[in-house]
Amino acid sequence: MDREQAVARLETLVDRVERETMPVPVREVWAFGDVALGLDPVERLDVYVTKDVIMGGDREAAAEFAAEYGVKGVGTSVRAEWAEAHPDRVRASDNGYAAPEKCLAAELIGDEEPIHLEVCNASFEDNVRQRLKGALARDAYEEVLDPRGVCLWVDGTRDEEAFDRLREASLAMPTLPAALGMLGADEDVANEAADVLKRRRAEQEGSSVRGDMV
Repeated sequence: MDREQAVARLETLVDRVERETMPVPVREVWAFGDVALGLDPVERLDVYVTKDVIMGGDREAAAEFAAEYGVKGVGTSVRAEWAEAHPDRVRASDNGYAAPEKCLAAELIGDEEPIHLEVCNASFEDNVRQRLKGALARDAYEEVLDPRGVCLWVDGTRDEEAFDRLREASLAMPTLPAALGMLGADEDVANEAADVLKRRRAEQEGSSVRGDMV
């Protein structure tokens, strides 16, 4: 998508998070990757969502939904009122429980859209550091999260200046190896991790989603 279209798509995502009931409470929305780097066109739109854990939950609703649809965790993993209104958008993990990240993807993005969604209970900056630490410990560079992000919305407040700067491509961002180096990765490791992420990105088509719990 061209740059203007990509930023407009981000605005619609934030609009929906602000105004509509999401599968889980959302606290932050970030953009990273191509759109933050000022590229035009944007090959893939990378979005990071920080979610809150549902406290307490509705166990009665969970039992009723599981009996009718065969998916557990509604009312505890995802909001019961959302699932009851949109049962066709409820997505489950391999263990049969409602998967918040998959439900958010089903709610917010289309299957064919070139959008990658990252969902975690931790803030973007905290998760960037946690993911890098784990990747370096296991030589699992595909788990690295690109740290070059822009916060668009947090706790109900939209950053209009961030949208303007994305639209103008006026954000100054380092290369990915340099950004990883700033977080403590050695030069060789940072370069290798950047190459791994570039290859994985080239293999992706349509929408994709990843969920984390920190």
